[in-house]
Amino acid sequence: MDDKLMLMIPGPTPVPEQVLLAMAKHPIGHRTGDFSKIMEEVTQNLKWLHQTQNDVLILTVSGTGAVEAGIINFLSPGDRVLVGSNGKFGDRWAQVSKAYGLQVDTITAEWGQPLDPEQFRAKLEADTDKTIKAVIMTHSETSTGVLNDLETINRHVKAHGEALIIVDTVTSMSAYNIPVDEWGLDVVASGSQKGYMIPPGLGFVAVGPRAWEAYATAKLPRFYLDLGKYKKDGAKNTTPFTPPVNLFFALQAALRMMKAEGLESIFARHQRLTHSTRAAIKALGLPLFAPDGAGSPAITAVAPDRVDAEQIRSIMKKRFDIALAGGQDHLKGKIFRIGHLGFVSDRDILTAIAALEATLQELGYESFTPGAGIAAAAKVIANS
Repeated sequence: MDDKLMLMIPGPTPVPEQVLLAMAKHPIGHRTGDFSKIMEEVTQNLKWLHQTQNDVLILTVSGTGAVEAGIINFLSPGDRVLVGSNGKFGDRWAQVSKAYGLQVDTITAEWGQPLDPEQFRAKLEADTDKTIKAVIMTHSETSTGVLNDLETINRHVKAHGEALIIVDTVTSMSAYNIPVDEWGLDVVASGSQKGYMIPPGLGFVAVGPRAWEAYATAKLPRFYLDLGKYKKDGAKNTTPFTPPVNLFFALQAALRMMKAEGLESIFARHQRLTHSTRAAIKALGLPLFAPDGAGSPAITAVAPDRVDAEQIRSIMKKRFDIALAGGQDHLKGKIFRIGHLGFVSDRDILTAIAALEATLQELGYESFTPGAGIAAAAKVIANS
């Protein structure tokens, strides 16, 4: 049946109908008063979402572009940075840093395991000469379904006294409580096609006062991604370059929906979806890739040991029109990932788990009692 695709991947995520309809409006001039009103509204609502009184800048980029902007605006060639890497995206930030001539130290963990905050503490405390200029890390490591302990790592960065913390929150912003001002986070990057519930194309960078102090002396090359330009023009409710106007329509509609739901409800919903999905997977006798207590609010990674991950994905797509994500790099074919980020409801989880049960039965997997996954998920939902 056409047009029944159900996206259960970490991005792009499902888009609400009212957001799609907002995008369908005729474009308006981006140098008009009407656009400035939209810019003013979405900027204020982005500050609400980020729990900050400081700048939240809007760029026409992917999440990678937002993080790259967050790195290059506040550092100089040869600066020493500490990069946390326990998945594809942590690896990427190390690669970006090296591409710009930064001196990169990495703190690693096996893919599927969270970063150890104690390793950050030890490195930062040993840096008595204050040569570490920034700590760069991914909060929700999408490639593995692991949530890193940002709050604790950030405390160690603050105790250092000099280093900035630059955080990829691409799949945790708007799914997990990240009080930017309360925690004193310096640079926080995210992307539109995740918890924001709109299509790809916009990146967001929240910038605190310590980062702006570093910006004044930073010497890495930048032009299109020069956040100073976005700050200057943003103060006048405009943009330095042509924005995707219709994505701003979408962002306006999505942020209004999010405000109506409320931050606490948004976070509680994502926690419920995560816990119900993990409970269902356990009930089906399938191994979870991320340990309990470190599951991402965006996605649950599963490492089946008695059935093929790609066969599961194939049948889910062909028979039920449900798209699951696969593994990346050396995990390709070894895991599958169930997205539960953004415009996802309890019903979506129950539907996906029911389809997964049917898929497993078709593949001859008999290590579960039919209905066990649905029952486990439903119990979490009922008690949440």
